[in-house]
Amino acid sequence: MPKRRDILAIVLIVLPWTLLITVWHQSAIAPLLAIRKERLAVHHHRLSDEGAEGKRETGGQDSKEYCASDKDIVEVVRTEYVYTRPPPWSDVLPTIHIITPTYSRPVQKAELTRIANTFLHVPNLHWILIEDSQRRTPLVTSLLRETGLNYTHLNVETPKSFKIRGDTRDPRIPRGTMQRNLALRWLRETFKNNTSQPGIVYFADDDNSYSLELFEEMRSTRKVSVWPVAFVGGLRYESPKVNAAGKVYGWKAVFDPHRPFAIDMAGFAINLKLILAKPQAYFKLRGVKGGYQESSLLRELVTLNDLEPKAANCTKILVWHTRTEKPILVNEGKKGFTDPNMEI
Repeated sequence: MPKRRDILAIVLIVLPWTLLITVWHQSAIAPLLAIRKERLAVHHHRLSDEGAEGKRETGGQDSKEYCASDKDIVEVVRTEYVYTRPPPWSDVLPTIHIITPTYSRPVQKAELTRIANTFLHVPNLHWILIEDSQRRTPLVTSLLRETGLNYTHLNVETPKSFKIRGDTRDPRIPRGTMQRNLALRWLRETFKNNTSQPGIVYFADDDNSYSLELFEEMRSTRKVSVWPVAFVGGLRYESPKVNAAGKVYGWKAVFDPHRPFAIDMAGFAINLKLILAKPQAYFKLRGVKGGYQESSLLRELVTLNDLEPKAANCTKILVWHTRTEKPILVNEGKKGFTDPNMEI
């Protein structure tokens, strides 16, 4: 049997800890209970308003018929739509013309769907999608229509003599060159009589991931704006080098950093007026080494000194060259196991 003084000692030890835990628990949960109570009050108020409105519309019927009893009310958080499809057009903001070359492959629809969902949040966006094919395909036509975006659908097939050499692509003709050039020609033909139209041109491939902040950064481009791109050139990112005065003076790249513009296709945007003013500026099809496509266009438009660093003087990553992994379809076999008519 424990002695009385031992029992008293245990009580004196346990009691303060019990009181301390009780006080702490009440102080921690009180704000949560207050928030819940407030939300329930708001929700009950909404139900009351809706019930009163229903009562007026039904000639004075009892509103209790249309709402749950208090004991059945649970916490409900209503989600309001934060954008429309597409966002409202602004007469103030310049239009961002997104140029995206694409080609048929198993992940094409998935890639296009992903970036379309990003574009839906960008005001004043015009998507120019160019297929590398003989004709515009039903898959891309349907996808574009269903997005609700402002778009132009074009197509031009890269000749097989340019595409294939043996079992590999001819590196002298990078994929998408003819498609991007067609889009540039379309812009010049469409806006040649309206040079006052404010706009920005951006080459957004369908295998990249884009921050919404990027589009707001490029919208103020006067000539050509630049920023870093992640997961390119065998590096975590490539970037323009920017000095203390905010001017680009070189390139943070390993692959041929002495290129005139050692930058990825996703790393720059161009003012539409500059595109219209320089009709000779296109991506070169012949006589251009791998990695020089960007330079073949930009050297016709600006000098290094003209470049405008964005993304906090090129210290932030706002675009990633993510590339969807090629799916492994070995179980399909030669004849195909699944329905080939099912769009994926």
